[in-house]
Amino acid sequence: MEDIVTTLCPSARPESSDGLVFGVVGGTVTAPRVSYLKQKLPITDELIAKASPVTPAEIFRTAASCATSNCQHFDGKDCRLAMQIVDKLPAVVEELPPCSIRRDCRWWQQEGYQACIRCPQIVTDQYSASENLRQAVDPSFYQV
Repeated sequence: MEDIVTTLCPSARPESSDGLVFGVVGGTVTAPRVSYLKQKLPITDELIAKASPVTPAEIFRTAASCATSNCQHFDGKDCRLAMQIVDKLPAVVEELPPCSIRRDCRWWQQEGYQACIRCPQIVTDQYSASENLRQAVDPSFYQV
């Protein structure tokens, strides 16, 4: 039987129906860093409960199937979020992080190494994001 390959969004919300946890956020409030899990984990109610009292998106990096045209960041061909992260954010590591979703990751497929060396600073629910990060994730800043 052949594996079905799904392109994964590494910035999916934990509420996604087919979500996976692939990292845990550590570091500091001003310099968060994701530690990548050796194996991705399916999102379960039990896992979500472990995040309490904060939101799961504050401490877990989650992935799910790329929503393509159903996503505000998708332009019909590419993920503008991945493009903006590469364009606006500094690299935070020099070597590729050990990532369990890389083979299927939209950011890797589209932007390669440059996305991966910026990925460890991405936190879905981050309340002290830099101005560059706020602009990178805001679709109104995308150049048309």
